[in-house]
Amino acid sequence: MAPVFFVPQADLPESQAYENFIFATRQVPTREGLHDFFNALCWMHFPLSKKQLNQLQAHEIARAGVGQVRGAVRDAATVFDENALLIQPSNALWAALTEHRWLDALVVLRAEWTQTRLWAFGHAALEKAVLPYKSITVHLWRVPRDVPHQQIDVWLSQDLTPEKLARKPFSPLPLLGVPGWWPANADPAFYADAQVFRSRRRHEPAEKPYSRPEIPSRA
Repeated sequence: MAPVFFVPQADLPESQAYENFIFATRQVPTREGLHDFFNALCWMHFPLSKKQLNQLQAHEIARAGVGQVRGAVRDAATVFDENALLIQPSNALWAALTEHRWLDALVVLRAEWTQTRLWAFGHAALEKAVLPYKSITVHLWRVPRDVPHQQIDVWLSQDLTPEKLARKPFSPLPLLGVPGWWPANADPAFYADAQVFRSRRRHEPAEKPYSRPEIPSRA
């Protein structure tokens, strides 16, 4: 059950930031349409993590104001909220993905995807996937292999810290490249499109080794 209520968009005062309104009232201004529909579903499936993102946003607004530039934490929190795809890969698969070795990750290691859990989180990405196109790109967020799927929301709410978000530890992935998610990607030639499956820029570091926080016990 979501820790918020969904109210019409008109209930949001013009002078108040969206995130602050949610934090102060536990009400989410909602418009008709798929974007806010998927946002509501995410609140229901990941209530602790959505609450944590909202608290981070509200804290940053209180600290620095709204402004035209969000700042590193708010910017990363927004990217996560709109576009994250959680992935629970092996070390070999994660290395190939973060290094943009697409043939290794999506063809050579293809069998590993049957053992790789994925959770769609970003509601903007879900909206795009309704009418899919090849260049839809999500931001991967790694989940350690030892996190049980029943605890994913508990774990994620603890993992979404200001410090980690500020580092922007995302890795891009063209969504339709996920093995089995699009018929055309059964042909390895699907991944030869360098405009979609791009090489990693030389100055762009690969993701650092993962450090897992403790999962608190639930009462």
